Amino acid sequence: MKSMSIFQRITNLFAKKQEIEKEIATLQNSCKHIKKSVKAVRENVDSTSPVIRWVCDECSSILGYPSEWDKNNFFKE
Repeated sequence: MKSMSIFQRITNLFAKKQEIEKEIATLQNSCKHIKKSVKAVRENVDSTSPVIRWVCDECSSILGYPSEWDKNNFFKE
């Protein structure tokens, strides 16, 4: 069996990544987001600095912006 070229391997990995991202989005959209916490997360894949957001404990979806009071309590922990 001939080994795959780097281009073919990368193309396959991008296809798998797209499939996984689609499945994650489907699961997050079906989640009821019953329990949430204030967490430090990367808002975008390209982000290097974390941001403080409300995040669903079940599906890890970013739900919103915490108040100043919530942020202060987060930093006390």
